[in-house]
Amino acid sequence: MFSEWLRRQCEAEWTAVVTHPFATAINEGTVPDDALRRYLEQDFQFVDSFTALLGAAVAAADTFEARVPYGKFLGQVATTEEKTYFHRALAELGGRTDAPLEPVTAAFRGLMDEVRASQDYLLVAAVLCVAEWCYLGWASRAREPLPERFVHREWIELHEGAEFRAWVGFLRGELDRLGEGLAEERRQEVLGVFRRAVELERAFFDMAADHAG
Repeated sequence: MFSEWLRRQCEAEWTAVVTHPFATAINEGTVPDDALRRYLEQDFQFVDSFTALLGAAVAAADTFEARVPYGKFLGQVATTEEKTYFHRALAELGGRTDAPLEPVTAAFRGLMDEVRASQDYLLVAAVLCVAEWCYLGWASRAREPLPERFVHREWIELHEGAEFRAWVGFLRGELDRLGEGLAEERRQEVLGVFRRAVELERAFFDMAADHAG
């Protein structure tokens, strides 16, 4: 499978993300409030670029059947649980929605905006897949009972469960479908974007951990 091949090429960085100490601390409910506030303030800064990237996927997808899941998830991000969570959690932690960007946040937004502007569906799907699959990777490691405080528990629940797993499965399936029979040069192009996204995911958690320290 092309998606698994992409992940294997980034194995060390990928494992560093899904087992990251900061992610583990979220799963255990032990992240200090100040560190969680800074992390969520920065993560919220992705919402606009991520929403635009989903819109690009709707526009650039090569089949109607692919457009529908993107459109459905776009509506969820824009109007339902995740947006509501951010506002509730930042209010609980004394955070803000207009925090200045950390360098890694700006770099990741830049990658999202770059592939969105390219209108290259395969590259768009690669970045979306990394963002969602990585988060499923660490959230699926949480053990019951989940942390009691909603700021930890609901962030885990947003990135785990049957619906989110199906969404990640769809993204992986699109990469697998599109990756079949690709020329080597094109495979390497997609891998380059996939790897950059994984590296930025790790750097984002590293930034969060530095604040926690």
